[in-house]
Amino acid sequence: MTTLPVPLPAEHIPPGTAAWRTPDARRWLAAAPARWAHPLWALSALTASLVWDVAATPVAPCTSAAPCGTDWPGMGLVAVLLLSLYWVWRQPRLALAGLGATLAAYAAEGGFAAALGEPSALAFLVAAAFALAGLVHRLAAAGRQRAFATEASGGIAHPLPTPAQGFRRGRLSFVLATPLLLAAGFGCWQAVQVAGAYEERAAGAALLSGRVAALGQDEDVDVLTVEADGRTHRLETAYPEDFPVGSRVDIVVDGDWKALVAEPYDAFGWELLAVAGSVSGLAFLANGLTGRTRSKRLRRGPQPVLQVLVREDDADGRTRVFAADDPEGLRPILHFHSLYAFGEEEDEDEDGPGGADDDTAALAGLDRVAEILGGQAPPPPLRQAVLYGAPCTGAEVAFVALGDADEPEVSVECSVSGVRPTVPGPLQRGPRSPGRKSQRRPWEEVAAGLGPTEEPRAWAADGFSRAVGCGLLLVQGGGIWAGLDDGPSWRWLWLAVVLPWMVTAVATALGWRVTADRDGLWVTGAWRVRRVPWHAIVSVRHSEDGIRVDRAEDSSVDLSPTGWAWLERRLGREPLAPRAAEELGLLLLRPELRPSQEAPTGRQGMPVGPLLVALSVLWGAAVLLL
Repeated sequence: MTTLPVPLPAEHIPPGTAAWRTPDARRWLAAAPARWAHPLWALSALTASLVWDVAATPVAPCTSAAPCGTDWPGMGLVAVLLLSLYWVWRQPRLALAGLGATLAAYAAEGGFAAALGEPSALAFLVAAAFALAGLVHRLAAAGRQRAFATEASGGIAHPLPTPAQGFRRGRLSFVLATPLLLAAGFGCWQAVQVAGAYEERAAGAALLSGRVAALGQDEDVDVLTVEADGRTHRLETAYPEDFPVGSRVDIVVDGDWKALVAEPYDAFGWELLAVAGSVSGLAFLANGLTGRTRSKRLRRGPQPVLQVLVREDDADGRTRVFAADDPEGLRPILHFHSLYAFGEEEDEDEDGPGGADDDTAALAGLDRVAEILGGQAPPPPLRQAVLYGAPCTGAEVAFVALGDADEPEVSVECSVSGVRPTVPGPLQRGPRSPGRKSQRRPWEEVAAGLGPTEEPRAWAADGFSRAVGCGLLLVQGGGIWAGLDDGPSWRWLWLAVVLPWMVTAVATALGWRVTADRDGLWVTGAWRVRRVPWHAIVSVRHSEDGIRVDRAEDSSVDLSPTGWAWLERRLGREPLAPRAAEELGLLLLRPELRPSQEAPTGRQGMPVGPLLVALSVLWGAAVLLL
């Protein structure tokens, strides 16, 4: 039985508000950024190329002519680059500016010319160009989505409801940014103090030239032994490779105080604090300013309005928006996080802050949280709502809806995160049901895919399950090598415990099979084929990457592992084992769908455990003999 959406009273629907219907919603979704422009790819390419470029670029040695001090321009460039990497994911416009500044500094240092002869530098430029193209594409796609949403509204616009006019964004980001930026400023001040103290001390010290006599360590600190002016001096160094034995170095000496001219001081900790504080603080500050700007733009004047359906998702707390003609909430269009807007003035309860109504509401709220955490809460209701603002990727919106069927008051909610279209992720092949841990299909859908048949049905290890088995087989072979390579030892006891379990897992992943015929199931595991009649089966289910056949008067028959369902779903594949368990469970409940013939011996499967034992013995003998 389909539950109707909670209706919104007509007086809260602005005149002329159009319904956002499925054809317009699909057109809006089709304008979403393409998969190649997903920030995951640009971020991965930039990060990998940067790591490669940094590892391949030699570090300039510290010398008396070019001492290693605080590189303020370099620190600034590092901060901008790290911020740009973050903004590629969150703020496309700021990422364009950050990457532009980074490339300008790169060009000023001769990076473009170096790219012609350095593969790592060329890789970074290609990754930056790919990231810039993706950013431009995402911004253009957002503009198209905004135009389609405005067109779907029919040009009807209304100002935001009064509570939403007083809603403010960005306060938390500003609060978090303040101490981080203060910490960054303190780190900069301390680094300047360290450098100033050295300059002041070195100005009155004696400048000596000496020879490196030895390199050593003192409590994990590299120490140079330098002979200068007839005396021996011991000085700490961060880069001992820059001062080989026999080389000449310059030092400054003032009594007991001494330092290398090439390494005048160590302010790395303060410099790290300055970079980390500035990057994180500026990231929060930019988030706050962006949220505040978008919120003001939303309140600035009349906004396009659309009739939609909304639902709060208990799994991730997001508000999901559906087309107005999707009463079952099957195809979400977009999602965002939202908070209630109460305006500048809030009505106080007659019972006061500690009244009976507050206590009842608090107890009801605690019960609701307990139900959600326990997985026993019913799905949140689908509600009719009016959406304010032209939604597009990254935009801010507001909506008006009833709380639920039992709550007659209309509430206003404003987004506190950018709008995101409900499209497959970069590693998915198709849409998924958002926010739901269970992937179980309705029985009607499973039955439609089966249908009656005379031939026995079989489910067997697919390519992914065999890949898992091959991976485990490599681990098994490596374990045998490590355990037997050094001859008799305590590792043999470890092999005796672990190897039987490992062989069973590998054999199951490589060769599991379940065949259903007229009288029951043939279940092929690692070591044997078991016959389980239909009348003895209680249930068939997928559990912990395995298939479990529960029997009424005996222990269950388990097949594990039968793949890796979590990874398969992340890769956009439909796992075989859960689907097999669903179809077997349906055959158990619907006898008319069972095959009418018996399975011949050739279709019952063959365990591969004995073969793996023989291979393991041969491999172990080879390790011992060779």
